[in-house]
Amino acid sequence: MKSYGEKRMRQEKMFLKRFRWNLWLPIVMAAALLVIGIRLTDICPEAGYLLCIADGIYLIFSVIQYEYLERNISMELRSAGFEQGQVQKSLLKELPVPYVLTDCTGDIIWYNQSFLELMDGKVSKKNITQMFSGLYKKVFPQKGSSKEVHITCGEKKYCVNCKNVIVNEVIGDTKEKPDDENVLAFYFFDETRLVEYQEESRRKSLVAGLIYIDNYEEVLESMEEVRQSLLLALVERKIVKYMKGLDAIIKKFEKDKFIFVFEEKNLEKLMESRFSILDEVRAINIGNDLSITLSISVGVNAPGYMETYESARIAMDLALGRGGDQAVVRDGDAISYYGGKTQKVEKSTRVKARVKAHALREIILTHEKIFIMGHRNPDADSMGAALGIYRLARTLEKKAYIVMNQDYPAVEPIVNGVMSDRDDEEEIIFVTNEQALQFYDDTSMMVILDVNIPGMTECPELIKQAKTIVVLDHHRQTGDTIKKAVVSYVEPYASSSCEMVAEILQYIPDKPKLKPIEADAMYSGILVDTDNFVIKAGVRTFEAAAYLRRAGADVTRVRKMFREDMEHYKIRTEIINRAEVYMDEFAISTFDAGDTTGATVVGAKAANSLLNVQGIRGSFVITKLSDTIYISARSIDDINVQIIMEKFGGGGHLTVAAAQLQDTTVEQAREELKKVLSSMRAEGDI
Repeated sequence: MKSYGEKRMRQEKMFLKRFRWNLWLPIVMAAALLVIGIRLTDICPEAGYLLCIADGIYLIFSVIQYEYLERNISMELRSAGFEQGQVQKSLLKELPVPYVLTDCTGDIIWYNQSFLELMDGKVSKKNITQMFSGLYKKVFPQKGSSKEVHITCGEKKYCVNCKNVIVNEVIGDTKEKPDDENVLAFYFFDETRLVEYQEESRRKSLVAGLIYIDNYEEVLESMEEVRQSLLLALVERKIVKYMKGLDAIIKKFEKDKFIFVFEEKNLEKLMESRFSILDEVRAINIGNDLSITLSISVGVNAPGYMETYESARIAMDLALGRGGDQAVVRDGDAISYYGGKTQKVEKSTRVKARVKAHALREIILTHEKIFIMGHRNPDADSMGAALGIYRLARTLEKKAYIVMNQDYPAVEPIVNGVMSDRDDEEEIIFVTNEQALQFYDDTSMMVILDVNIPGMTECPELIKQAKTIVVLDHHRQTGDTIKKAVVSYVEPYASSSCEMVAEILQYIPDKPKLKPIEADAMYSGILVDTDNFVIKAGVRTFEAAAYLRRAGADVTRVRKMFREDMEHYKIRTEIINRAEVYMDEFAISTFDAGDTTGATVVGAKAANSLLNVQGIRGSFVITKLSDTIYISARSIDDINVQIIMEKFGGGGHLTVAAAQLQDTTVEQAREELKKVLSSMRAEGDI
């Protein structure tokens, strides 16, 4: 599209062309009459001479008139153009919008009065990039284009419209000039009030939230009936009073569930207090053996009210999936966690396990191939759970494969036992990643065990290919979970995935019969994850262990299978010896594995052993294996190592967690761990 200046210039040129033609027309006519007069002298000399004399006088007069009129009219046009330019320049100079012209590097060429006022009457710097931090060469528009940049100057905010002006197009010059001869035009539009109104509108927008009492049934069962109503009244009064302090509307819609709404500006108070209502309710004690814990979720910055509520509901699922006793704020795709300092209370009811067992059975019956996958570098819990699901699939007469890309020393005794005890029709039990991707088709489904983060599975590419996915895990959830699972059974209260699978197998009508090696593997998974029934071992853990004992698990055989060799025992002792006590309560040690087999298992065992030292509340062993750094974290139940490991992209449980780091050294990992511990202690997170 032609610019206004270019159109104006073309119109002026056309006008001058037509004007000159009109001035030349009398001269051309006089010349034509002179030729006619000369020819007429041959016919009638008197008439011819008379016409020539008259035409000569007219020609002289026309030439004089042409010279005079052209000069005067050109002067008038120049004067008019000059006056018009002066008017435009004056208007631009007095334009109420700050305006400045610079060259392509940002050096100032010209500015108007409003820009001078913007700079408090003094333009001390020559380059615009030195005046405004938000304007720098990378944001300057390229040839002929324009951009908008939002900057802050003092207490005001501006939307800067910047245009790259091609000079030769403006002046009508068709000759190409280099880009560095273009100029930049900046218009500064004050948007301070607009931003304030937008912020005020945002702060007044409604935020939806949910409050669930995590252990409603368990707490009531643990206390006298006459005190139950008093306890519930105290909890409800505490919640309502806290929310009224935030000017919130709160409504109880079930016996243990509340919904609330308030203005977004009050969310800052809630986050600054780090959801202190969690601690206030937990401190209520009128004779109850168990402390009441809450889960709180907040949805914010969603497009509409229904979406805001849905965001809060998703956040609540995440809070419950992480074990409860915490708050989750979901701001768009960003998720913040608060609390989560106590151990998850074990649920006495098995209704959920029964429902999930029936759902899993129905899904398996509708598929021909069952692919079972755990996390990378599998341990006894991951392998034991996989073998339990493998036996279920085989009982339902389906083809089943366990995805394991290579041999891992930590589960080598289990794998060897399975391969030596397999039936004739079970020639292929374990498949590599490549084989799994090759065998997988539309009749296949996946069961993912002991992990709910896609990037930590044995073969993440298989998840992208799979249409039907079932997830069984006992780790607390993070924001990066497997999204498209048709059945997701994630229970942080469970001690291990083997415990969950053992419960599921008991509710399958077909009654899968485990082989002794499979029962041993599942029993060993429970032993490893509970550190021999020391960590997170609840009533249901022992019930699962009893089921496995009845299925053929032998405690002595399991102990022999996983006895530690002398080399690993010495290495574990060395790791403990070089441990450093940090902040008087954290033990940190390092281990360069080299070619040591089962290095991560040794590191995890060393972290467990460090907790036996008096005064140590958390232990961390940093293991270097190939080009990866592994951190094993353990704690007594009042330190949540899961949220510590989440800072490194890992996860786990409140007392057992881990993380994997790439492109770093052991020393860098140790220093970063110390920084995280210091900052989290200062902020009250641990």
